[in-house]
Amino acid sequence: MNSKSHHRLSEILISQGFITSDQLKIAQTEQKKSSAPLEKILIDLGFVSETKIRDLLSKTLGLSHIDLSKVEINHEAIQLIPKDLAYRYTILPINFDNNQLIIAMADVFNVLAIDQLTAFLGKNISIEPVMAGEADIINAIDEWYGFDLSIDGILHEIETGEIDYKSLSVTGDEYSQPLIRLVDALLSDAVKRGASDIHFEPEKSFLRVRYRIDGVLQQISSLHKDYWSAISVRLKVMTDLNIAETRISQDGRMSLRLAGRHIDFRVSVQPTVYGENIVLRILDSKHGIMALDKLGLIEDDLLKLRLMIARPEGVILLTGPTGSGKTTTLYSILKHLNNETINIMTLEDPVEYVLGLVRQTAINEAVKLDFANGIRSMMRQDPDIILVGEIRDHDTAEMAFRASMTGHQVYSTLHTNSAIGAIPRLLDIGILPDILAENIIGIIGQRLVRKLCPTCKQSYSPTDTHRQLLDLPTENITLYRSHKCELCEQRGYKGRIALMELLRINESLQDIISSHATTHNIRKHAKSIGFRSLVQDSIRRVLEGTTSLEEVSRVVDLTGKLTA
Repeated sequence: MNSKSHHRLSEILISQGFITSDQLKIAQTEQKKSSAPLEKILIDLGFVSETKIRDLLSKTLGLSHIDLSKVEINHEAIQLIPKDLAYRYTILPINFDNNQLIIAMADVFNVLAIDQLTAFLGKNISIEPVMAGEADIINAIDEWYGFDLSIDGILHEIETGEIDYKSLSVTGDEYSQPLIRLVDALLSDAVKRGASDIHFEPEKSFLRVRYRIDGVLQQISSLHKDYWSAISVRLKVMTDLNIAETRISQDGRMSLRLAGRHIDFRVSVQPTVYGENIVLRILDSKHGIMALDKLGLIEDDLLKLRLMIARPEGVILLTGPTGSGKTTTLYSILKHLNNETINIMTLEDPVEYVLGLVRQTAINEAVKLDFANGIRSMMRQDPDIILVGEIRDHDTAEMAFRASMTGHQVYSTLHTNSAIGAIPRLLDIGILPDILAENIIGIIGQRLVRKLCPTCKQSYSPTDTHRQLLDLPTENITLYRSHKCELCEQRGYKGRIALMELLRINESLQDIISSHATTHNIRKHAKSIGFRSLVQDSIRRVLEGTTSLEEVSRVVDLTGKLTA
């Protein structure tokens, strides 16, 4: 983009209130340190979204922008541009007709890229650039050209020569080293395939590599044990861990730009009998943090959630086992509430997603900063909203409720099997019934289940047992189960959704909790005022064909509906 266009864009962003003049100055200062376009720096700094930039450019500068997910790509156009050139300039040929090639570009003002394409194609072909998102273009390149990292090719290269361990920490041309390219290829492959974790697991004579995709571990590759020392060193170098220490556990973090966006990795190293076991948690905020109306709640439950988070003070809890998506849902709520008029502070173990404007702190046992002490400290920072990563003990629970009683909104997680189960759990760790009833706003119970692949899922008629489990009527009804196809990589499932139950604490529930009622009576009253359980939400998801009965049975107990 030329300087005149940059100036006009910045004026529009400021005049429409999308950025401030101070934010523009910060972006311009960063731009002097690099050759990146101003709009890209604004996006990377989190001052404005890529979608907003594209919309403004199209409206004010007369540029076209397209949604690649809704465009049919012309194969003749794809054949005109080689894959390496498409990657180099982040472009995607869309259509070719009458010697005119329409190309989607992340930066339509990249004169160098257009000149290179013109020289490659010849002057007889004219180029018409249109705007599209960088991440969308990279994903589309993988889809239309075929995603192939040639991991086997890199392994063959390693096998034909000696490994140079010193090269793993050099700052020169890293990509000349095949082992470095192997690690980068595995990280990119995991992100492309939607993995949440990467496991490097040394055995006696080989190294196992597994991805956790949609909550299930899947073996990807087995490598010779000789490679593991160099790979582990490379991973430690990337995450600033001690490469000389192999006897104790270590934790680290790194951020890479993959698939057109920044991806954070949380790294854990654990010594085992066969060497260090390394697990990388992939933190992709684009896929993890969703808008409230994208959580999949029915209209009544979405209204309940909005009413809960609209309260100025009180405690909101998310319950469920490890890996049920509690923290991600909390981040989605915080993102909905986050703006410049409130002060949100978090205390986490560890910090997963970094949010702009939010003051985030990781607990540190080395300096005696635990959850309880952290809340005490945060109370002196004038917060409006406090997020406590987890309520584990009496001290943390007491401080969380004390913060609520002094006018703060407090969010946290609790390990219980259900939303209603959080009440006896809090009473058990020492919260008085009156204080609990008066200060708790609501409790959300959550599980994650895999979604059926829409391409290959198979329909079937339910058996009598299925009808009992799902409380189905006698008339004909269709259910769906998993199958296998290439699009879901022969797994039968693609992606995950949350099953949720929302218990909003109203006055009648407050009275019952204060009166030391049993869990059975609390559940009975909650159902009488419209509480929908995880079982009911899972049945809804099965009946609508989003997931299968086998899948929800993996995380929710439906056997209570079976007759003896």
